[in-house]
Amino acid sequence: MKKILVRPGGALASRPLHFFWIVDCSGSMFGEKIGAVNHAIQSVIPEMVSAAENNPNAQLLVQTLKFSTGASWITTAPVAVEDFAWEDLIAGGVTDLGKAFELLTAQLTIPPMTDRALPPVLVLLSDGQPTDNYKKSLDALKNLPWGKKAVKIAISIGQDADDTVLKEFTDNSELVLQANNPEALIRMIKWASTAASAVSAPASRPAEIDAPKGATFAPDGVSSGGGGGAPLVIDIDNIPSGDDISGGDVW
Repeated sequence: MKKILVRPGGALASRPLHFFWIVDCSGSMFGEKIGAVNHAIQSVIPEMVSAAENNPNAQLLVQTLKFSTGASWITTAPVAVEDFAWEDLIAGGVTDLGKAFELLTAQLTIPPMTDRALPPVLVLLSDGQPTDNYKKSLDALKNLPWGKKAVKIAISIGQDADDTVLKEFTDNSELVLQANNPEALIRMIKWASTAASAVSAPASRPAEIDAPKGATFAPDGVSSGGGGGAPLVIDIDNIPSGDDISGGDVW
């Protein structure tokens, strides 16, 4: 059961923190790449659970969205991280990233999102270039109140990935993580999942001016009386580098 904060006058329930895996399952991901994604995310779930347990201000809820020829939800409803089980994905087809953005936009409206939630975390993994017209769908996503406030991280898999598109998604080149071999991919997925699992916006969060050097900010959730205006913080100085990883095939 999720912890709740106790304060004078009663208990303070944790706020929902929605975490989305958005995974490229196109044909170019077939074989080692999709296998490495499945292995990495499966192996990091216990660490996400641990990070969530140490973050009593947030209730971590997870969903998985895949895209190839079209897009579909693997996890159709938010699942508490302690109950979340990864389903191995199979690669094949084209790269309809715009369809994924359409489904994500529908999910980030209110409802099904609630106005007291923390800003959602969106982690996009891709190894190629979109084969559909993604720009209109991406603009619609980013113009949503929750789309504007979301923490967006992209993992660029292999040297053929279109980092320009991933930068459009994140609006921050430092949050486009490079993974050119299986070892680097595991490291990036681990960082993205555990760092994002730990973000929250308690009233005691210091103002941006007092935050650590190298931190990047996402605004707090829609004003609802639930959590004030403190920023979410991810320390970008702690983003791992794949440059020091040797061994394994280079994608």
